Amino acid sequence: MMRVTVAVVAKECVPGRVKTRLTPQLSPVQAARLAQASLDDTLDLVRALPAGRRILFFSGQAPPSAVGVEVIEQPEGALDVRLGHLFDAVTGPLLLIGMDTPQLTAEAVAGPVWSWPDSVDAWFGPAADGGYWALAMREPDGGLIRGVTMSAPETGREQRRRLVDAGLRVRDLETLRDVDHVEDAGVVAVDAPHGRFASVWHRIRQEVPRVG
Repeated sequence: MMRVTVAVVAKECVPGRVKTRLTPQLSPVQAARLAQASLDDTLDLVRALPAGRRILFFSGQAPPSAVGVEVIEQPEGALDVRLGHLFDAVTGPLLLIGMDTPQLTAEAVAGPVWSWPDSVDAWFGPAADGGYWALAMREPDGGLIRGVTMSAPETGREQRRRLVDAGLRVRDLETLRDVDHVEDAGVVAVDAPHGRFASVWHRIRQEVPRVG
């Protein structure tokens, strides 16, 4: 079995700096708590995968939940530049996932992690909002990421087209919902009812009954 590097891209869950689109329905502190729970659930999954290398590609002070995971500090620059840096720094097959999909399961990444076929050069995980939650390349190339418009409705379409235009054979993963808005949080908590994210979400609903 080919050993894949699995990396999570994330930033420190500081109130007022993370998940700001969850406010004003939630307070900055509540939004940060949800973000941390989402990251912690994601790291739990990554530790359970048979990866050759596990990376937290992080901006800020790494959380205690990063135990057992190699932390690489993000460089300065726009998101496309930072992701490009990671894809240039890693040798061998690389799967990148975000911190915004705590409902992610091992089955959803079975293709790149357990059974990457010779006929596939890249994997693409589309997000419901038009972005993407996963990107994998057999031969990582940051040049295929730099210049892609980030955090926009066309981000996913543009990134996937960049891979195809480079001649890569791309296979899609399932579409997942990022937690960007309060409505997303409620849906994701239902999809993954046993994780930290769902637990924190239900506590927040008790604090703010009108939410959700």
